Amino acid sequence: MTRRPIGIIVNGVTGRMGYRQHLVRSLLAIREQGGIPLADGTTIWPEPVLVGRSETRLREIAERHGLTDWTTDLSAALARDDVQIYFDAQVTQQREKAIRQAIDAGKHIYTEKPLAEESAAALDLARAATAAGVRTGVVQDKLFLPGLRKLKRLIDGGFFGRILSVRGEFGYWVFEGDWQPAQRPSWNYRAEDGGGIVMDMFPHWQYVLEELFGRVRAVSCVTATHIPERVDESGRSYPATADDAAYGIFELEGGIVAQLNSSWCVRVNRDELVEFQVDGTEGSAVAGLRTCRAQHRSVTPKPVWNPDLPVTENFRAQWTEVPDNEEFDNGFKVQWESFLRHVVADEPFRWDFLAGARGVQLAELGLLSAREQRRVEVAELAR
Repeated sequence: MTRRPIGIIVNGVTGRMGYRQHLVRSLLAIREQGGIPLADGTTIWPEPVLVGRSETRLREIAERHGLTDWTTDLSAALARDDVQIYFDAQVTQQREKAIRQAIDAGKHIYTEKPLAEESAAALDLARAATAAGVRTGVVQDKLFLPGLRKLKRLIDGGFFGRILSVRGEFGYWVFEGDWQPAQRPSWNYRAEDGGGIVMDMFPHWQYVLEELFGRVRAVSCVTATHIPERVDESGRSYPATADDAAYGIFELEGGIVAQLNSSWCVRVNRDELVEFQVDGTEGSAVAGLRTCRAQHRSVTPKPVWNPDLPVTENFRAQWTEVPDNEEFDNGFKVQWESFLRHVVADEPFRWDFLAGARGVQLAELGLLSAREQRRVEVAELAR
């Protein structure tokens, strides 16, 4: 078996997502499994080049995992002939400039979302990459979650009949940073630094809704900054200028209505941090990160509203667990493998920069809807 090494710049590897999900659980996990086998007998072998701003942190990560290739000089890394792919996990404000550098250097590009801060810039990146002939991809990890893959199986099997509605709840309580440290970085709560839950989550909701149920035709959104002041990593109080909760209604093609609540100011009273309930004429299902439960119309109970009597039915017990029927790998790793096959073996990969631009567009229009307090139609983006 012949190894085919492929150099991959991992920019932003000192951040939580760049390190945990993309380096450790994806690229290094691919190496631990022996690479990615191809039909011609060769094996794709990722060779990470760690890039960041802190020499100390880069050196520590490299030594921890037996790696030697790291630098704080992105331009020098992009100039290397043995590097074929640029990956970006930086904060959003730094992403567009770095991706343009990678396009100019002729590198294939894979990036975390959002692709850019504005849809016009995201679309321009998509067009520039196409003109340069480089392959592109945007992380759309929720599609690879076991719970949503089981839900997709139900959809593809016709379980729901005609789908009527989708209801989603995402979020948890992010501590303010005073009496307990916050679980998210402080820039998430500063609009001037690219923060906000709409820009963070609406790109996810765009691809989940489009891939599972249909294209988003219109959005109505209410945002809030429920916690007006927080404490940063240095213990200093700062005003929270970005939205920390968003309540959206999305009108989909085919008449499906989706209601999705996203909040960093909610305490969890559900089985998982995110859950989607899908209701159709023939059945319903509730999907989370890993699990999916379903109820067919033939076994749907017939409750009667009576506020004068206590509820005697155990409604949760009336749902059936959807079986795995397959082994589910880490979603980030699965998409990385797909992108690497796309670059090396020309296998299909549909989650490109244009798909990423649609996610930025929905976030942008969600914020516009909230700002102007109106329903906003979503135009189709053209390459």
